[in-house]
Amino acid sequence: MFRLTRRSMLRCVAATCFSSPLALASKDKLRIGVTDWNLNLGADPAAVPLAAQLGFDGVQISFGRKLVDNKMPVDNPDVIQRYLSLSRQYRIPIDGTCVDQLHVNGLKSDPLAPKWVSDSIRLTHALNTRVLLLPFFGRWALQDTAEMDYVGDALRELAPEAEKAGVILGLEDTISAENNVRIMDRSRSKNVLVYYDVGNSTKAGFDVVKEIRWLGKDRICQFHLKDNPHYLGEGDIQFAPILHAIRDIGFSGYANLEADAHPNTLEADMRRNLLYIRQLMQTA
Repeated sequence: MFRLTRRSMLRCVAATCFSSPLALASKDKLRIGVTDWNLNLGADPAAVPLAAQLGFDGVQISFGRKLVDNKMPVDNPDVIQRYLSLSRQYRIPIDGTCVDQLHVNGLKSDPLAPKWVSDSIRLTHALNTRVLLLPFFGRWALQDTAEMDYVGDALRELAPEAEKAGVILGLEDTISAENNVRIMDRSRSKNVLVYYDVGNSTKAGFDVVKEIRWLGKDRICQFHLKDNPHYLGEGDIQFAPILHAIRDIGFSGYANLEADAHPNTLEADMRRNLLYIRQLMQTA
């Protein structure tokens, strides 16, 4: 098990406190961001300054599920401008987005789902970022090849819009790497990729390191790093081989921490997980 020494922790604290996220991003091919929902600030611009203050390289924002006038909460020009203004002010990129309305209207069968994806492509482009996460969980989890083919066909219809906007549609789910590629191939678009979550894939029984190496950098758009409910490095997932695999495939982009945090110690927990990953990146 990897453990931080007092000296290495102090070195990481110094790097986090005195290096801006943009400066860190310029040095490392792998950049570490955080999801706004794990900051308990889903669809809230306040996630941007908090992510910056905690020392992350980027923040992944969600568009929200409580509709306002039949629109997602972030689908508002003033809200978009607020995100962009805070991103500039705190010098932290919005590294990606999530259409979490798909937890309500799943893309595998709900006729409303394509609208939310289409709206999210527009919003992602407006936020000057590229990766849009498409979740498939709970009752919307993919169960068989017929559902996978349905999703592939739906994405084939949506892909031209994503390509025109320069937006990547990232599949996050509980199926194998091979089945994700089945959907990608059926979509017939270079803008449909895998959003690889090491926690989900481990829980589903897949060999994470093997899958990352098999997919390669060209079929992965971003990563989620987590081992919930544990702190990173204190559960069952071995992150050193994962970081080695990410490095070896030549991946350049973001891995967002989707780690649980206790409400009363959220900032401390997030810093703890970030320091662990940063130190491991140095030694790995």
